[in-house]
Amino acid sequence: MTASVAKRKPKLPSQALLAKTFHWMNIIALLLMMASGLQIYNANPVFGGRAGWDFPDAVLLGGWLGGGRAWHFAIMWIYSLNLLAYGVYIAITRRWQHRFASSGDLKALRASQNEKRKNFAKHRLIYTAIVPVLLLAIASGLAMYKPAQLHWLAALFGDWQTLRTVHFMTVPLVLAFSLVHSLLALKVGQLRLVKSMFF
Repeated sequence: MTASVAKRKPKLPSQALLAKTFHWMNIIALLLMMASGLQIYNANPVFGGRAGWDFPDAVLLGGWLGGGRAWHFAIMWIYSLNLLAYGVYIAITRRWQHRFASSGDLKALRASQNEKRKNFAKHRLIYTAIVPVLLLAIASGLAMYKPAQLHWLAALFGDWQTLRTVHFMTVPLVLAFSLVHSLLALKVGQLRLVKSMFF
């Protein structure tokens, strides 16, 4: 009886070790960058100036403005290089063919009666939509990191306040992506698929 049950137990989806490593590094780097970024924010809030709302110490990293900046800029390189490495990885392994949206996905959303196919299409559309957001986060972050050396990049955003606002607003967008990405993964492959990306 036990052997019979074991045979019927669904097999955990297989994920490459590199894919799991990229996911773990992404999550850890994102959490550290958000915590240090909020430390920087508290020194001069984007919204409301000096009188703006402060985030509690429990979610901050760095202890003060200088510490927050040091952490933020250090982790920025890890995060950016991890994204670059992941980009090279999906290009070499051709995983991009299964990750990013195509015209077929748009057609499936409009006309397909297959709910599973529509969920895959939504997943790929979300995955594709986050790319410009990540590039915007990196570009605006670099412009604030080196405003003199990258003055041409900073100038694309207009003034300093707009640059800071754009950079800050990429955070809730990335968080929203992470939430929707996880929910769609649960819908497509249930908890087994989510677990397979990390364990």
